[in-house]
Amino acid sequence: MSIAPKPNSALLIVGHGSTENPDSSTPYFEHADEIRNRGLFGEVHCCFWKEEPSLREAFYLIDADEVYVVPDFISEGYFTQDVIPRELLLTGPTTQVRGKTFHYCLPVGVHRSMTDLILKRAKEVAPDIDPATTTLIITGHGTGLNQNSTKAIRDQVDRIIEAGAGYAAVLDAYMEEAPFIAEWDQMASTPNVVVVPFFISDGLHSFQDIPVLLGIDSEVGAAASQREVFRQNPHALRGKTLYYSSAIGTERLMADVILDQIADFDKAHPSL
Repeated sequence: MSIAPKPNSALLIVGHGSTENPDSSTPYFEHADEIRNRGLFGEVHCCFWKEEPSLREAFYLIDADEVYVVPDFISEGYFTQDVIPRELLLTGPTTQVRGKTFHYCLPVGVHRSMTDLILKRAKEVAPDIDPATTTLIITGHGTGLNQNSTKAIRDQVDRIIEAGAGYAAVLDAYMEEAPFIAEWDQMASTPNVVVVPFFISDGLHSFQDIPVLLGIDSEVGAAASQREVFRQNPHALRGKTLYYSSAIGTERLMADVILDQIADFDKAHPSL
């Protein structure tokens, strides 16, 4: 999906950020650069909850009177429903704040176009294997605090199955709730398994915690920028051949998903 240029508007990409991992914010800036290079907006900015520039600094970053806010998050949840609206003083889809008009879009991870990115990433990480002999597992954090985080992954599983991608099985698994990604070999009956982390960045979870749960590493290692675990595919583990990809949010085409959410917002709110 394409959007018409908005030279008088700004795009604000909102991420979580991290005080612990230096790689956490990299994909957000890459998504912003990709969109900025297309010349669709007068301004493109990033802000974060746990890094600088902060959400509250957004008001001082932006000159434009109209601002599209896109949460670069995997799912709807505490941050997209509570934190971002609170920090940016948003009260609905469109809010007038401090002389500016803010349009608040849905998070990228719930958009249907994410399905194509998952399939693309799975094919890239295991280009020579037959999907019919392969189980595709989409993995996330999982939490009892907000069920939307698991719903976004289950929705993607359903869409991939509906798309008829040819995999013997498509499953969801989580770090902290059942079905557990640590039991991936018991979940899969096929000789080949592809695991795609449903995260925006290659941070603490996808490149430090999950490799231990999969059995690739024996202990938590260094940050993603210092490691090459995803370049070492395949892994012969537990009697199977495992392919492990980098986080889905590191895909360059995530920029298109951000634009898709903006197009969907304009379509859903034509009078705003």
